[in-house]
Amino acid sequence: MSFPISAGLLDSMVLAVVSREDTYGYEITQTMRKALDVSESTLYPVLKRLQKSQMLETYDKEYMGRNRRYYHVTTKGAAQLSDYRSEWLDHKQKVDSILLNDTADNTLTKNKEEEELLPQEA
Repeated sequence: MSFPISAGLLDSMVLAVVSREDTYGYEITQTMRKALDVSESTLYPVLKRLQKSQMLETYDKEYMGRNRRYYHVTTKGAAQLSDYRSEWLDHKQKVDSILLNDTADNTLTKNKEEEELLPQEA
């Protein structure tokens, strides 16, 4: 079974992939396929939408004798990605509490235990 993917989730995932390093469409598709079944024909409209919204910029770069269009996250795109990540963590916690029978109290306890296990800064 697979879960439906919303436009917002696709946007956030593409921004996350491109934020790691400037990259081109095929490579973005291959990275995205590690998490979900998506085709290039699905992804290119997402890239265009993000570019039109000024969250991505493009530039051409020669690679092995041919030009590739590379995507780069703008300042606006980085800010939006930060918002998406915050919203995702909140959403994920709520879904986990139901789907995994994980209560908020249980999550707080786990987070506190994890903090105690991490080395403290001097």
